[in-house]
Amino acid sequence: MKKKTQAVALLSLIPMAAAAQRYNIVYIMTDDHTAQMMSCYDKSHISTPNLDRIARDGIRFVNSYVANSLSGPSRACMLTGKHSHNNGFTNNEHGIFDGSQQTMPKLLQKAGYETALIGKWHLISQPTGFDYWNIIPGQGDYYNPDFITMKNETVREKGYITNIITDKSINWLEKQRDKSKPFALFIHHKACHRCWLPELKYLREYEDKTFKVPDTFYDDYKGRAAAAAQEMSIASSHDMDIVYDDKIYTPGAATRLTNSYLNMIGRMDSRDRADYDCFYDSITADFKQRNLSGRELAEFKYQRFMRDYAKVTKSLDDNVGRVLDELKRLNLLDSTLVVYTSDQGFYMGEHGWFDKRFMYEESLNTPLVMRLPAGFKGRGEIKEMVQNIDYAPTFLELAGAPIPADMDGVSLLPLLKGQHPKNWRKSIYYHFYEYPAEHSVKRHYGVRTDRWKLIHFYNDIDEWELFDLKNDPHELNNIYGQPGTEKITKELRKELRRLQAQYRDPIESQLK
Repeated sequence: MKKKTQAVALLSLIPMAAAAQRYNIVYIMTDDHTAQMMSCYDKSHISTPNLDRIARDGIRFVNSYVANSLSGPSRACMLTGKHSHNNGFTNNEHGIFDGSQQTMPKLLQKAGYETALIGKWHLISQPTGFDYWNIIPGQGDYYNPDFITMKNETVREKGYITNIITDKSINWLEKQRDKSKPFALFIHHKACHRCWLPELKYLREYEDKTFKVPDTFYDDYKGRAAAAAQEMSIASSHDMDIVYDDKIYTPGAATRLTNSYLNMIGRMDSRDRADYDCFYDSITADFKQRNLSGRELAEFKYQRFMRDYAKVTKSLDDNVGRVLDELKRLNLLDSTLVVYTSDQGFYMGEHGWFDKRFMYEESLNTPLVMRLPAGFKGRGEIKEMVQNIDYAPTFLELAGAPIPADMDGVSLLPLLKGQHPKNWRKSIYYHFYEYPAEHSVKRHYGVRTDRWKLIHFYNDIDEWELFDLKNDPHELNNIYGQPGTEKITKELRKELRRLQAQYRDPIESQLK
């Protein structure tokens, strides 16, 4: 009788034990936030203490990459666990995300999770697979932004967008979710997207800081035809607009993007606008007096870009801290996986650029830090190569849900548990499609290993690039076709074909 009672008691604990393993997920994703601007990766620019909290209390991936360095496609890769050609959303310029397809949030719902998305969607179609959503239209606005509700109503909110997205997320955690279910909350920020409009209380931050000009700022793109053809140069008056990007405006100014700039800041009320104008008018007056040109002008634009980007990031870091504090207050930290990442990396003056798109390191690489639930042993730096197609299978395995065989990504759960599988991937595949389009980056695909990178630019161009990342980490010296590279080129071409076959991308055979 005693043994039977003990058995019944043990059986009664099984559902509780199982429930204890239904970990919550808080996925915080920003737009265009690069690892160079997170102090847990690079201390030379700014301090991000709250983002660093996630890394300090968990894990920091140092070889984290995207499959397509562009906002919408990157989001589609995350949602589906598939490369762009398999999820159907290859670029922002054409097409619409097919919301009827299998996605990770839908599979989490089937597994008993409540799902919510707040902030930037940027996939044209309305969200599917979420029990609750409240999104910004398109790129959204930093000041007094519009939000689209589940009733398809557009509502203008007063305030700064990063704060509002966090307010809505915290409100959902506190008051709107079903507390009997595990949850997956996706917090998608507009920050740090162009054109870097700061929260008004931080207008004057970083104005006393001079950012070091990158060593590659004056890259001449020798031997790299596609790099030379881009239109994302800080120095170029066409690419980085002095009004839109640098806020150097006087009445009557007429640049390519002046009207867009005036529409954005025109959303402020008169009091906020007066504070804004007071600050940037003084910078404009100083700029006019200096009459800069050439390298002096390029470096002035670089400093303005860096300072405003840093200000936007400061508000973002504040709000990440608010979410962490709220999870702690609700006693959810030990049962929640907190993920912070961006939809891709970004150029902070490297090669003289802003923006992303290329398979070069600064935009291929994306920050990825995770605070792990109690019991997970992963800590510190993770060196294994991971991609954003891995998030979906990771969340599904964490939820105890099956991972569909047609997903291209692999679960990162072994790494979160402190394991280092010997059969982990040794290379990653990349494919960028959006050309012709804004910034004029040619279509290309390629393979990256721990040391080597092989890229093929195609469509209106047929150029190959090969880089030795050990001896040329800034990717300045294209050694494709040079004597002595025949063996490694052959090996990389073979690996490229293997990955294209694995991921069912027929592009190289179609180009022959």
